[in-house]
Amino acid sequence: MRRQRQSDQLIGVVAAVVVGAGLVVSAVNWLLANRWLLVVLGLTAAAAGGAWLYRRQQRAREEAVRVRALRYAMPQLDALHHSRFEDAVRDLMHRDGCRDAVRVGGGGDQGADVKATDPYGRLWVIQCKHRRHGAAGAAVGTPDLQVLNGTARPVHHADVAVIVTNGRVTAPAVTFAQQQRLHVVDRHTLAVWACGARPLWELLPAVPRPRRPPAGP
Repeated sequence: MRRQRQSDQLIGVVAAVVVGAGLVVSAVNWLLANRWLLVVLGLTAAAAGGAWLYRRQQRAREEAVRVRALRYAMPQLDALHHSRFEDAVRDLMHRDGCRDAVRVGGGGDQGADVKATDPYGRLWVIQCKHRRHGAAGAAVGTPDLQVLNGTARPVHHADVAVIVTNGRVTAPAVTFAQQQRLHVVDRHTLAVWACGARPLWELLPAVPRPRRPPAGP
């Protein structure tokens, strides 16, 4: 009985293969007899592929224009959620030519909210401190700079370590930053950076030397 079932199954498989092969042969013969259809299908596929590629390139051009024209006023930045503030800093770095700019903020970010490599090959590690009340909010203090100092270079291998805030920075924090070769972007510097077209490295003093010549467009 078991052998009979196995024999029936084998016959069924063989029959299916024969039928399938016959259908394939018939389809091939029909296409050979109607080659114009292959030409039409090929032209249609080529046209669809060309249209898709054109739309993709057009979207890329539009995005490049949008990024180059990116500007933020301080009231806009003040109104953002802290995570959207990190997005804004990432986008500004992208505008400046950091094609790999990425927001990494969140749990376990180890003091890095945004990371980006500038056109000169320098790795930027940025910690963002958003204050809902802007200059009236709590000032960024030395402990915030100590966190950045403890992870930016040892953990993330940063060439440039930066803290960015839409608020104030205490005088001791500024002094600590200078001693540890950290960079502070306070509300004033952020306003100049966000509403203009100059890259951040042109606004900060004592930025490390480039690792390489700037990449082409």
